[in-house]
Amino acid sequence: MTDEKMNKFENIEELVKYISSDVKNIIVITGAGISVSAGIPDFRTPGTGLYSQLEKYDLPYPEAIFSIDYFKKNPKPFYTLAKEIYPGNFCPTPTHYFIRLLEEKGLLLRNYTQNIDSLENEAGINKELIVAAHGNFDTASTIKGKHKINPVEVKTSIMEGEEGWKRMSQKYGELIKPDIVFFGEPLPYRFYELMKEDFGKCDLLIVIGTSLQVQPFASLINLVSEDTPRLLINREKVGNFYKYRDITLIKDCDTGVRELACSLGWSVELESLISKETKKWKKK
Repeated sequence: MTDEKMNKFENIEELVKYISSDVKNIIVITGAGISVSAGIPDFRTPGTGLYSQLEKYDLPYPEAIFSIDYFKKNPKPFYTLAKEIYPGNFCPTPTHYFIRLLEEKGLLLRNYTQNIDSLENEAGINKELIVAAHGNFDTASTIKGKHKINPVEVKTSIMEGEEGWKRMSQKYGELIKPDIVFFGEPLPYRFYELMKEDFGKCDLLIVIGTSLQVQPFASLINLVSEDTPRLLINREKVGNFYKYRDITLIKDCDTGVRELACSLGWSVELESLISKETKKWKKK
């Protein structure tokens, strides 16, 4: 791609022309902002974010609820929170269905997500196209031996409350947790493996609903080539989205993807998909 072509990306309309004609491999990077309209709070927004609502757990600091060392000492706060945010309680958002629409059009190379809520799976996105960089609730393991435990059993035990998760711990002789990456734990091998393969192929990077404050996830935006366009859809500017090849839509995620879909002529398809899948989800 030449600099001359890149210089044409002065607005979303020019980017839409590029998507319609040249794009084949889109990587979507997502954060907690895409799940807010589902009723799941993000982490850092003052007043409404998860970290500002944890007083009831009597934590030494907010991030302790996702600290492996603290979990080993006092697992109750995490299990209590997990009961509230377990998948199955929340319907995917229009943004999740926009990502699925990209897949259905054969344009989605991969969705790298920070989110642990499993709403990508709930939205029907192919699991092979999802990289849950910080893990999620789909699988579960013992924390010492890392033996896999049936996630249905884990969910049932956590939903029963303290009696349930204590009984589960006694059964296996150690604590069990969903395979969410806690502070102090490494990211999944699959994250690093696919990262090496995917970003050289990417011809459009779309970043949605993330503060880009947590490493190494935040550094993903720098892995695409210097001439690969990057689109940010977020409530505020984040990262280094100030370069010549960047376009920003500063608004909430669902509004942003709907505007992009409209510009691409996909509105009818997107709204039909949202309506159909939301009705199916509500019947579960």
